[in-house]
Amino acid sequence: MNAKTVAGVTVTVAAALAVGYFVGRLGISGPPKETTTSTVAKAAAPEAKPGERKVLYYRNPMGLPDTSPVPKKDQMGMDYIAVYEGEDRDPAGTVKVSADRIQTLGVRVEPVSKRSLARVVRAVGTIEINERGQHTVAPKFEGWIEKLHVNTTGQAVSVGQPLAEVYSPELLSAQREYLIAYKATSSLSGAGSDAQAGVRQLATAALERLRNWDISEQQLERLRAGGEPRRTLTLTAPASGVIVKDPPVAGMRFMPGEALFRIADLSRVWLIGDVFEQDLALVRVGTRGAITVSAYPDKHFPGEVTFIYPTLNSVTRTARVRIELGNPQGQLKPGMYGTVQIEAGPKREVLTVPDSAVIDSGTRQVVLVALGEGRFEPRDVKLGSRGDGFVEILSGVNDGDSVVTRANFLIDSESNLKAALSGFTADKNAAAGGGAGPSVSGEGSVVEIDVAGNRISLDHDPIPALKWSRMEMEFGLAPGALPKNLKPGDRVKFDMKAGKPGEYIITKLEPAAPKTTNPVPPAAPKAEAHKH
Repeated sequence: MNAKTVAGVTVTVAAALAVGYFVGRLGISGPPKETTTSTVAKAAAPEAKPGERKVLYYRNPMGLPDTSPVPKKDQMGMDYIAVYEGEDRDPAGTVKVSADRIQTLGVRVEPVSKRSLARVVRAVGTIEINERGQHTVAPKFEGWIEKLHVNTTGQAVSVGQPLAEVYSPELLSAQREYLIAYKATSSLSGAGSDAQAGVRQLATAALERLRNWDISEQQLERLRAGGEPRRTLTLTAPASGVIVKDPPVAGMRFMPGEALFRIADLSRVWLIGDVFEQDLALVRVGTRGAITVSAYPDKHFPGEVTFIYPTLNSVTRTARVRIELGNPQGQLKPGMYGTVQIEAGPKREVLTVPDSAVIDSGTRQVVLVALGEGRFEPRDVKLGSRGDGFVEILSGVNDGDSVVTRANFLIDSESNLKAALSGFTADKNAAAGGGAGPSVSGEGSVVEIDVAGNRISLDHDPIPALKWSRMEMEFGLAPGALPKNLKPGDRVKFDMKAGKPGEYIITKLEPAAPKTTNPVPPAAPKAEAHKH
């Protein structure tokens, strides 16, 4: 290397050293380092322009206990969500839905209002024959069916209509005895009183025997007029109705008391309904009800509760209720399935919402109240009676509030998610010097102390109470919580409470013994502006 080359290199190095010296004196640094937590914490949110809402802070998009005063991204590149002035005062679980999404979801809102509402008990049952309107034709003597006038089940009959001709030897013998005694009474009119009395007793006994066999007066009159016993007896219908039992067959023998015909009057029928145990106290004898059947869905048949059965079905937990109703046109058939709505009380003015507005989980009932500007708040409500597509609200909303009646399940799912994520953050009403709620303890090492900003950064150990893993984070300090002579690297024990949204405040800080066993693995990379 010649002298000129050595001189050139010397001049170049000297010039570089001089530039570096002056740059250092002027405070000009090299490439910008990663913004520290304390620096970000001191940055101010941009001022809102006239007519725009003010941004209070930015929250973690995944619901983690982390906020930032300026826009930023999380470790996965997702933008932090802006929290505007006024939103932090919304009730817990309040969700905001944009106008275009409200239109997409088809959200429908109706006002809470007072209306006349009758308490209604709903029950299901079947149409049955009115037991009071049933009649049976059962002869009291033995005989045979000679001829049938009615031989079809379901055939309508009227009172006095002939049903069958029957033959009975006993009946024929009783007719002869009565005719002999009856004629003897007339022929012995001139005999002594004792003879006449004896003949009259025989005639009376024979007549009573025929009457005991339900022989009608018209038939007896024909017997006396004809003077000859009739071989067969005509059985007639005791009432109007329809034949509901298979009629006998011609030529068959019947025994005394055997039911040959069963007639039911279907002009009035019963509905036997099953009322749930919890509704039983609302049903009383004399209560009116409206019955509908599948065959005539557009018709309502009025009825009245006439009897409440004294037993309860232990399997279905229901009690049977008898409702009597008219059936003049015969539209209601025994065996039909029917639904009844029983009026459990007079109509009265109550606060109501549509049935579709209530989200019932079984343990709680919730409605979504529209707060305006796309904000919806879930509220627990206490329900009363139902009727006409509305439900009575005993508490939870006020007259004039607006509730969501359509797409409320979709909004409620977002509200529940927001409420769950808010459980990671502190109480919004807590003061900066220590919030509400229980105190949480932990240990860690001091990373950085910001005395002017009254903050401290700790590399804390896992905190099981909050399900936190080991991480380097920044905390606020309550007044007087920072001990003297504390420096970075010291091992400390601390107590903290929830403070402002997304932040925890250390209320007590004291030195701790250094760890000597089971060294903790290195902490995760330091996150920007993390706060508890």
